[in-house]
Amino acid sequence: MWFISLLVLIFILGIIILVHEFGHFIWAKMFKVHIYEFSIGMGPIIFTHKGKKDKIDYNIRAIPIGGFVSMAGEVYEDDEKIDKKSFMCNKPWWQRIIILVAGVANNFILALLLLFFSALIWGATISLPEVREVVADSPMAEAGIVADDKILAINGRNVSNWDTAQILLIMESKDNTYTFTIEHENGDVEDIDVIPEVSKGEDGIETKTFGVYIKTEEVHGFLDSLKYAFSKFGSIVHSMALTIEGLFTGKISLQALSGPVGMYEVVDQSIGYGISYMLYLVAFLSINVGFINILPFPAFDGGRVLFLIIEKIKGSPVNSKVENICHMIGFFLLILLMIYITIQDIFRFF
Repeated sequence: MWFISLLVLIFILGIIILVHEFGHFIWAKMFKVHIYEFSIGMGPIIFTHKGKKDKIDYNIRAIPIGGFVSMAGEVYEDDEKIDKKSFMCNKPWWQRIIILVAGVANNFILALLLLFFSALIWGATISLPEVREVVADSPMAEAGIVADDKILAINGRNVSNWDTAQILLIMESKDNTYTFTIEHENGDVEDIDVIPEVSKGEDGIETKTFGVYIKTEEVHGFLDSLKYAFSKFGSIVHSMALTIEGLFTGKISLQALSGPVGMYEVVDQSIGYGISYMLYLVAFLSINVGFINILPFPAFDGGRVLFLIIEKIKGSPVNSKVENICHMIGFFLLILLMIYITIQDIFRFF
């Protein structure tokens, strides 16, 4: 069973990476940038094919994480054999921006399509920030929250969906107290403080228990499925933004992050849930990949876009050596983070 789960994970990551890199590739080709290689995966090449007309090397590499499109002149003119017009760095500013953001755009489009068609075919369930039932003697019950109460905000942050609420409840709060802005069934609005029960598992991760079940809503039909796709997309992106904020402010621990091993565990648990859930998982991971890549951090697509924006503001390119050093440092830090998260996942998993 573990082997099947591993193959499914590799397939999912392969699809997401292929879609992302194809975005860079197709726009670079449309703008006549010289392309050396289109690769899925990292490390040693296990399969290669050279295009007869375009002479591009199409490769599959051994490690099924990541991928890249190798283009001439990504930062500066780096190949004397290539026509200067074919260097990416010599293309108009707007074309370079499109090439860089195309991968993220493809990931987002893939996610929207999967969310839409999954809801259209099988239906979808929306979790609402409304109380369906409160567990007896739980922190929520003791605080005075009852069934049919609507959660408007948590710690002063507006809540329009349960995805946002879940992230806010993961964040550390002063004195472990969470202030819920509640709208009661009679229309009265009240701020209620809740102190969750905290327990620590064998893996050392703390779990907070509030004791509440929330309402859900079923989605069917073309228009509702379309609306669901965009609203779910928006809530996932917002949740990711809150997560990044929480990591920088220290309100969310690095222990909350997962790498390839953690993703394997999720896939392993999800296989039995059916095709619709797997499609949702692909959409979720695709949004994650797109969101992370557009962050203005060196080595990410967003970091390269940031340098182009700086170039536009100052009226001249950023020193190529400085940019390359920044990307190398960024890549090194990402590798360290990935190693840390992977080791953390391994100890948690085993």
